[in-house]
Amino acid sequence: MSDKKRVSRRQFLNYTLTGVGGFMAAGMLAPMVRFAIDPVLQKQEGGDMKSVVSVDEITNEPTRVEWTIDQVDAWYESEVQKTAWVYKDENGDIVALSPICTHLGCTVDWGSNEEYPNQFYCPCHGGRYTKDGVNVPGTPPTAPLPMYKHEVKDGMLYLGDAQSRKGA
Repeated sequence: MSDKKRVSRRQFLNYTLTGVGGFMAAGMLAPMVRFAIDPVLQKQEGGDMKSVVSVDEITNEPTRVEWTIDQVDAWYESEVQKTAWVYKDENGDIVALSPICTHLGCTVDWGSNEEYPNQFYCPCHGGRYTKDGVNVPGTPPTAPLPMYKHEVKDGMLYLGDAQSRKGA
């Protein structure tokens, strides 16, 4: 006689059904897992620059410009409207600021408050920013307005993604 343990019919059937059930469960779960993580595996198309305004139209006074981009959220595609405050600084360089307040995400306006005519003002909590987008000390925002990546080609201003700036 050998020292090997013999597998009973009941054990063999139990092992076989467990193995087959495991393979079937894995076969059903694999597509669901792939469906859930597929958007993460897709290449991000960030950094697309969009033409928004002619350089000739840009003045020293901040002007609101709007444009639309195609946005893809997983499998949902939509057009999203973007906004920026664009102007030329003292050196003639173009500045493109995001209108989103860094305090709570409200929209800031240029010169909308009579007490602070040459500042960006957030009506939600009285946040203020100087013309270059730096937050005024003592007001709710703790960071400057984000700046859009931009470039000029053929007399047109192209804007990309907004990038936050460090500092207070």
